[in-house]
Amino acid sequence: MDEMLETIKMNVLQGRVDAEDEGLEGDMEGKPGVLELVKEAVEKGLSPKNILLDGLTAGMEEVGRKYEAGEYLIPDMLAAAEAVGGGMDILEPHLKGDETTSKGRFLIATVEGDLHDIGKNIVATMLRGSGFEVKDLGAGVASDKIIGEAKEFNPKFVGLSALLTTTMPHMKETIDKLKEIGMRDKVKVLIGGAPTSEEFAASIGADHHCRDAFDALDKLKTA
Repeated sequence: MDEMLETIKMNVLQGRVDAEDEGLEGDMEGKPGVLELVKEAVEKGLSPKNILLDGLTAGMEEVGRKYEAGEYLIPDMLAAAEAVGGGMDILEPHLKGDETTSKGRFLIATVEGDLHDIGKNIVATMLRGSGFEVKDLGAGVASDKIIGEAKEFNPKFVGLSALLTTTMPHMKETIDKLKEIGMRDKVKVLIGGAPTSEEFAASIGADHHCRDAFDALDKLKTA
């Protein structure tokens, strides 16, 4: 079973959505891609949580590291993101809970200058499935835009994501602006993304650092 999860991760790294894709090496056409593999894993009874964390998320985290190291270019990163997005479409119904009562409004965005949104999308999916009312602003969102939406949406929680170290300062910028408009004490701020940490969250005044979607849900139980 672990071998299948590793194969899903490898296909994410190759940016292979389905069997028609050749992959970065150009010699994988005809072999199962992420769509086929995720569907097979679900049918075989693998835990959706494990498929998500050990297959899709693990692959995308490695893609992020390769991109920041200059080993992957933007098209490589986008191909991997498309593959993960397709896998998530299959997984989403299996990740959703049965709760119908809203646990609160959650505003989420990837900060300005950062176009990485797969991790943020996964968190948004999990939040919706767990009973939160989620407004997803997308990627590359300026702090002023986040603040404007916060005023209108009046969320209980704000989630900020970043995959690049160069965009992390925009998280602090957003938190500072929440203070300026008097909303900081009314919302819990959660941050996440590969380069972030508990220490960084504390340094910018965030309430929680989340390693992944499931860690975010755990943190929200006590928020």
